[in-house]
Amino acid sequence: MDIFIQQIINGLILGSIYALVALGYTMVYGIMGLINFAHGEVVMIGAMVALTVIKLLESSGLPVFIVILFGLAAAATVCMAVGFTIERIAYRPLRHAPRLAPLITAIGVSIVLQNLAMLIWGRNYHAFPPILPTSAFNIFGATITSLQVAIVLVAALMMSGLMILINRTRLGRAMRATSENPPIARLMGVNINQIISFTFIIGSALAAVAGLMVSANYSIAHYNMGFMLGLKAFTAAVLGGIGNVAGAMLGGVLLGLIESLGAGYIGDLTGGFLGSHYQDIFAFFVLIGVLVFRPSGLIGERVSERA
Repeated sequence: MDIFIQQIINGLILGSIYALVALGYTMVYGIMGLINFAHGEVVMIGAMVALTVIKLLESSGLPVFIVILFGLAAAATVCMAVGFTIERIAYRPLRHAPRLAPLITAIGVSIVLQNLAMLIWGRNYHAFPPILPTSAFNIFGATITSLQVAIVLVAALMMSGLMILINRTRLGRAMRATSENPPIARLMGVNINQIISFTFIIGSALAAVAGLMVSANYSIAHYNMGFMLGLKAFTAAVLGGIGNVAGAMLGGVLLGLIESLGAGYIGDLTGGFLGSHYQDIFAFFVLIGVLVFRPSGLIGERVSERA
């Protein structure tokens, strides 16, 4: 029973990260109908920038909270600038092009960002400095650290804040209007280009937070870390219903639980033939299953009703 509870806890932590990254995919798709396959690399850049700043300030004598805050602020700033640049240079000129052109461009941008990160930070893995508290709590035989509690709480606050932004603010109304009918939104005075840029910026800020969470949780960062994470987050968005913000949150948490439970019990289920290092296959089994049996996702893609 304690193994089951431990895997549930691990799944919630992993799912919180997936959900934050999936929100970037689903917001861009909801606004533009575009899958931004470079979003995983934005997460990677956030992790690398945060790690670099934290290492520089590690011996400064500042409190740990302030060091982490500086790292997060730097990562968010850089990621938002990267997201804005990607939209302005790579995607905006192709907004009315055939769907295949932006897709190929997104893959190309992903490769470019990976190689730029490799040139800047190198091919080696970068360890997260041991500055975070290591206190742990016992829950029915399972263990959770204070860092993991902070990851879940921060992710929940970020997702709640995003829901409030989308549903209760003027910017959120403009985003919803642009998503439902861009020409009519433009006639009503909404600056479509500005709203799309804001969508990329917000998604990139969430990616920066997720990047710091990943590097802190696993104590490591690498220039190629965003590729698999991005694919899994995209799977989470499809699972919940691509284009649906609440669906991305639900899909992220569910995928984290499925992957964690699968990794914990795959050895027993296969008689030791497969081990926990095969946990990545569950995301793609889920993706195949959703595309075959429920392409619109669990909650369903948000499609506007038109007269």
